[in-house]
Amino acid sequence: MTNTPTPAPFSRIKIRTGALVFCGDDVALIRRDRTDSTHYTPPGGNVEDGEDLDVALARELDEELGLDTALAEGGDLVWVVDQRVTRPGPTPPPRKLHLIYRFHISPELRATLAEQELDELPDGSHEVGVIEWIDYRKTAELPIFPPIGPALAALADPRAAVANAALDAVTDENYTWLSPPKAGEDASGRGFRPRSTGSRLATPMPRQRPPTGEDPNGPSLLLAR
Repeated sequence: MTNTPTPAPFSRIKIRTGALVFCGDDVALIRRDRTDSTHYTPPGGNVEDGEDLDVALARELDEELGLDTALAEGGDLVWVVDQRVTRPGPTPPPRKLHLIYRFHISPELRATLAEQELDELPDGSHEVGVIEWIDYRKTAELPIFPPIGPALAALADPRAAVANAALDAVTDENYTWLSPPKAGEDASGRGFRPRSTGSRLATPMPRQRPPTGEDPNGPSLLLAR
């Protein structure tokens, strides 16, 4: 009998595409309210095996916002965040690269977009994310994951060029993984927490959560140290 060696942590790479969708100075972020925290994420999700990056991004924005990227302007890559955080469970954690793109839309198109994003939980219920349009200059202190708030707020304007696309990595030094809930438990406590703080409507189709132990595509899984 041959034993298959366990992959080393971070030896696998996952890619998540996300987008900053601007309407004027406002940017769309998904707000998730949980028992002990509120946090935000740019709309997006994991790239599926064999999927082109632009196809994955278009699919995710359609699923979460109801946005047809063909009707938006832009689509340039602005930031990359490298995530290497240890997590509990039998599967070694992957290294995840968050690719953050930028689009601009008109007020007329914004009016047609979703106001909620639904994630389907293992028990068949749904976690509701609220789509908020926030002045990008006010995002520096928001609990956003990946942690792009300070860089976003520092832009001279929504179309400003970005000199350095590589933002600070997310590692065990600055973030920690919160244990996921057991079957049947409330999922509000799952995720990552930043180590520094310790704190914690058209509707698109629901998105299926991965099983416990799999790498979820929701970026609400990290809490900064």
